[in-house]
Amino acid sequence: MHETTAPPGAAAPVFYQQEEHAHGESGTLLGFWLYLMSDCLIFAVLFATYGVLGRNYAAGPSGAELFDLRLVALNTGLLLLSSITYGFAMLEMEKNRVDATLRWLAITGAFGAAFLAIELYEFAHLIHEGATPQRSAFLSAFFTLVGTHGLHVTFGIVWLVTLMVQVRRYGLIADNQRRLMCLSMFWHFLDVVWIGVFTFVYLMGSMR
Repeated sequence: MHETTAPPGAAAPVFYQQEEHAHGESGTLLGFWLYLMSDCLIFAVLFATYGVLGRNYAAGPSGAELFDLRLVALNTGLLLLSSITYGFAMLEMEKNRVDATLRWLAITGAFGAAFLAIELYEFAHLIHEGATPQRSAFLSAFFTLVGTHGLHVTFGIVWLVTLMVQVRRYGLIADNQRRLMCLSMFWHFLDVVWIGVFTFVYLMGSMR
């Protein structure tokens, strides 16, 4: 049998282009999963640190004295809603509806920004009350864990806005769809981490 080869300078057959694209997409998603696993390790260390130091108040205020569960519940609802709206954006992306995708992404970003605003308000209120990270090991661990999650949400919003610009400019091309898929995994991951923060830090802390 003779193997058919394309002449020099000719475009690769469509089959090979599609195969190369599939390998590139799977490689990107695999790499992003590995990144998320490394992020899991970071948060696991922060949760473990909080578990060890969470009762060391140094004669200062405890979580039961500081936390406003109604405000935290509102913040939790905002972040969970943002995960739902991002899901709607992905559904619209599958239908190749650029405007609808951008609208749901904008709503997602608005929920994320509201979450950050409430978190910054909480931090400012605690610091105003004298509950600074230097006050006790409990507060150091609290600010580090919650602040690290907030920093991730901030990066997520910046990434979201960047992708919205890319989608508006280039449409829902394959590269943009892959990037939106990666951000979707990252955003839902932040939701899962926050549920752990809400339960382990706020709920259990308010019972002490």
